[in-house]
Amino acid sequence: METKRNVTEFILLGLTQNPSTQKVVFVVFLALYVVTVSGNLLIVVTVSSSQALGSPMFFFLGHLSFIDTVYSSSSAPKLIVDSLCNKKSISFAACMAQVYAEHIFGGAEIILLTVMAYDRYVAICKPLHYTTIMSPRLCVLLVGVAWTGGFLHATVQILFTVWLPFCGPNVIDHFMCDLYPLLELVCTDTHTLGLFVAANSGFICLLTFLLLMVSYVIILRSLRNHSSEARHKALSTCVSHITVVVLSLVPCVFAYLRPVTTLPIDKAVAVFYTVLAPMLNPLIYTLRNAEVKNAIRQLWRRRVSSGNS
Repeated sequence: METKRNVTEFILLGLTQNPSTQKVVFVVFLALYVVTVSGNLLIVVTVSSSQALGSPMFFFLGHLSFIDTVYSSSSAPKLIVDSLCNKKSISFAACMAQVYAEHIFGGAEIILLTVMAYDRYVAICKPLHYTTIMSPRLCVLLVGVAWTGGFLHATVQILFTVWLPFCGPNVIDHFMCDLYPLLELVCTDTHTLGLFVAANSGFICLLTFLLLMVSYVIILRSLRNHSSEARHKALSTCVSHITVVVLSLVPCVFAYLRPVTTLPIDKAVAVFYTVLAPMLNPLIYTLRNAEVKNAIRQLWRRRVSSGNS
């Protein structure tokens, strides 16, 4: 049966419709996006070029920074450009592509955060077996699992969304295409669809968040048997990971684990997990990790030396 769809494009209302405020939005989010891309790419380059950052933890950190770069790029450039436009339109295909990108990279990041928690568990609770367990082959396999999980999650989500009957209106009160604002435009009952989204996105975020919190409690409890120096180093790393987990998963739980409805705060929450969280992640890991900071300094010295020679 052919899907009934009269909509070929959507109109985004953006963060604000005030012309003066839109100029502020352009300046602020352009700056945030530049910082996000620069910070994350700096970590990717540093990890890939520094021999001192050859441990699995930094291997995963490099992939996390790459994911954050692409994830932020799936929505931030459109938001920045639209802040200068009177009509903020997006084609149906581009809208579906944005939803797909949001979920493939978001899903991969959630799984990768779980992998990073497992890496810290092995490093702290089984230090003598760490190099044996976290072999290069297993690290590559775990990153592949993260990407595969994100791909499957996003593919299921987009296949269920793209065939929905959009009959009009086509105005989305948001700055990007997202599932719940789209479901409000569907000309059919969305109760079952909402339960599917809550299960495929919200419940997964909640379950992952709870599992990670439990795992970090176990890790922190095991630190009682370590020396004070080892406790301080492990605690610093775990606090960084926990902060990133909270920044990434709490907004996800709020956004998707609820009935199909849009709230005034949804735009602010979306800004947080699409722009602010990817920007803060490299800062959190860099500021609390002496090894990363030293590697960045060495990279900078090499660049300066090669430029002067």
